[in-house]
Amino acid sequence: MPKKILIIDDDPIVVRYLEAVFSDNGYETCTASSTMEGLEVVKQEKPDLITLDLQMPGEWGPRFYRKLRKDKDLRDTPVIVVSGIDGDHAIKDAIAFVKKPFDPEKLVGIVKNTIG
Repeated sequence: MPKKILIIDDDPIVVRYLEAVFSDNGYETCTASSTMEGLEVVKQEKPDLITLDLQMPGEWGPRFYRKLRKDKDLRDTPVIVVSGIDGDHAIKDAIAFVKKPFDPEKLVGIVKNTIG
């Protein structure tokens, strides 16, 4: 069964691009355009990994991350921050911080190293 990646980003172009990159590499994807929606999708889909944008309307990525870590069923889900702002300090336990615009090969490499 393919591994599943949840993409949380409010930019539909970025979401489509990430979906294509991950699909081309054999991953299943699900998406959320806000952190609030992201929490719902995580609970429903139980993804193997999450890519998280930091700067979004409503709630910022770090708040989502704190909520995720409080949930015992979800707290071990690895998170890769994919953001246009320098925020690697915002989420200390993130697997990686990938700055937009990013190199898809590099991102897929990180994903493969993390979830296979």
